[in-house]
Amino acid sequence: MMKEILYLEVPTPDIATVLSWLQIDFDPGIGEKLLRPDGFRLKVRTETTNANAAITEKLPSELSVFVWSVQRTTYLKVFRWANKPVSGEGKILQRLSQEIRKQFPHNYLEPPAIDSQKSIFEELETVYPLTVKYFQKMPNGEYDLNRAYWWEQRWREGVRNPRQPRQVVFSQSRESEGDQVDGSITSFLPPTYDLIYIGGALGVIHAAVMARLGYKVLLVERLPFGRMNREWNISRDELQSLINLGLVTAAELETVIVREYKDGFNKFFDGNNSVKLRSPILHTPTVLNIALDSEKWLRMCGQKLRDAGGEIWDETEFMRADIDESQVAITVKHLPSKNQQRVSGRLLIDAMGTASPVAWQLNGGRAFDSVCPTVGAVIEGGFEPGVWDSQYGDVLYSHGDISRGRQLIWELFPGFGEELTIYLFHYHEVNAENPGSLLEMYEDFFAILPEYRRCDLDKLVWKKPTFGYIPGHFSVGSSDRTIAFDRLIAIGDAASLQSPLVFTGFGSLIRNLDRLTTLLDTALKHDLLSFRNLNRIRAYQSNVSVTWLFSKGMMVPTGKFLPPQRINSMLNTFFGLLADEPQEVADNFIKDRCDWFTFNRLALKAARKNPALLLWIWQLAGFRDLCRWLGNYFSFGLDSLVSASLRGWFPRLLVRIQPWLEPRYPALWLRLLVIKYAIAAGKPRSPNHSAQVNPDAIIPKSEAKILN
Repeated sequence: MMKEILYLEVPTPDIATVLSWLQIDFDPGIGEKLLRPDGFRLKVRTETTNANAAITEKLPSELSVFVWSVQRTTYLKVFRWANKPVSGEGKILQRLSQEIRKQFPHNYLEPPAIDSQKSIFEELETVYPLTVKYFQKMPNGEYDLNRAYWWEQRWREGVRNPRQPRQVVFSQSRESEGDQVDGSITSFLPPTYDLIYIGGALGVIHAAVMARLGYKVLLVERLPFGRMNREWNISRDELQSLINLGLVTAAELETVIVREYKDGFNKFFDGNNSVKLRSPILHTPTVLNIALDSEKWLRMCGQKLRDAGGEIWDETEFMRADIDESQVAITVKHLPSKNQQRVSGRLLIDAMGTASPVAWQLNGGRAFDSVCPTVGAVIEGGFEPGVWDSQYGDVLYSHGDISRGRQLIWELFPGFGEELTIYLFHYHEVNAENPGSLLEMYEDFFAILPEYRRCDLDKLVWKKPTFGYIPGHFSVGSSDRTIAFDRLIAIGDAASLQSPLVFTGFGSLIRNLDRLTTLLDTALKHDLLSFRNLNRIRAYQSNVSVTWLFSKGMMVPTGKFLPPQRINSMLNTFFGLLADEPQEVADNFIKDRCDWFTFNRLALKAARKNPALLLWIWQLAGFRDLCRWLGNYFSFGLDSLVSASLRGWFPRLLVRIQPWLEPRYPALWLRLLVIKYAIAAGKPRSPNHSAQVNPDAIIPKSEAKILN
């Protein structure tokens, strides 16, 4: 009788070295070692003092030790060939586990320093050969690889200096007179703009909306405007807010939709899970099922911004911001000419994402608690027929267990024609020793893509790479994360208030666009631009904050080893429950519209299905984070109670009292609007819900009213 008695992840792609160590260097202490191509057999004679014992009991029992490789990682299993534990079995397994951990510990590689005067291909080829090879096959590949390298370096800088981040925001009231900026005395000019956006991906969407409200807007973008290193997917009902706000018409929106899928699949590898923890495919036909042409969408928003009188300065890098009581002045550098310029406005909006030095300065050591290092590519063709049906997408998928301290997860979204956008990512706990590497992930991506989807990499037609750091913040309450300063506010990934499941800052921004627009418009009309007021204008949802424990359960703590199948077991537990629920329950849960009762019902079902889940979460989260989460949970319950008591009458009351209250007490009015949106955020929609188009939603700022 064969029985598996040990399963280990060995965090190295060098299986030959592991095999050599097993066969030559490892001494089990007892038994006869018989070498085999993928490991060894260990014969251990069973001791017996029973003179009448059957002859078979005196025959040697065996342990079979073997290794294999997948996902650029080595795995080891030990099977027992006997009816009962062999003599000294426990000591053998303990010795094997301890010695292999010493010999093959976690190794968190550092990208090499490069000479900016040389080709990045030459500088990185010896360390990341596959990455260099396939970036060379992409249009603008050298530029994009430089961009990925720069982004990783900027991220590492923030992670490693969280307590003393690079200061880029200066308050004039706190600085001495005559503060020097690049050799010149700072001076404040009358504000030229109402709003200055730094970051042109998510920034341009919100900037276009605000410009159409009548504000004078400037957008500053480090890249050539319209270039994107990500593609965007969303659902049709979520896109409706863009129409409701009047940013685009339904016809215009259709021109940037390149694909609408029939279904999206969610499936996690369960080959090493127990039978009860294996789950069927979760079908999510209305989650991320709309693929946008992101660059065309950005150009459209950019044109909307310009048509409304806004300006775009691209290839321009933000250097610093100086703030006084009446305005914010920013210093920027035009990268091609190296010329610096100073410009002022009433409000600065940080849309720089995880590379934002502003976010690190405002939040210090807790700028981001988690991150998803994400890499991938848009592939125009080259897959054999039958590899994938373009009417379907992979929302979340894994094809193996924990790999070098990460649970790798795939996403696949068909685009225009034969295009496929494929991502590889993992949930990661921010750690100075192990910040998370885009370049290492790219080496994995190119090595294991054929394991995920049958293909010959050399036959694929590469359109462009897709990469970035998607952040997460484990909010304890609605004001736990600082997203503002006087005359400064963050949106999108820089604010890091989005879902820990499948949505990025793009999804969070679109779902909360009405909320952010109305609140910001109110603050600007009444000059309520202090930290106290701006820090309330956020895309926070209590039902999102309570689910951060879910993402915590998908992270391997730095330096630790988990049973390789552990995270897949947890994912299959949750997604197996959703697969058994009506479609609208899964849809609401994944789209951050899960209510308090549904959350508790699903949590109890998960605990009954897999009682070990609570222990696993405790081991991963630890006592401190579990206590933090309990605070989230109670806040979620309280917010749900308050929402239920206010939802029926509070919004209608605001409509009636607005003409009297807003002009007299604008700060109180803003506060009440914040409450109005908070009680409505993240509420479930019925399966027949259909958002209504309001073509008159965008109105001049002088006539702006509460949006119902």
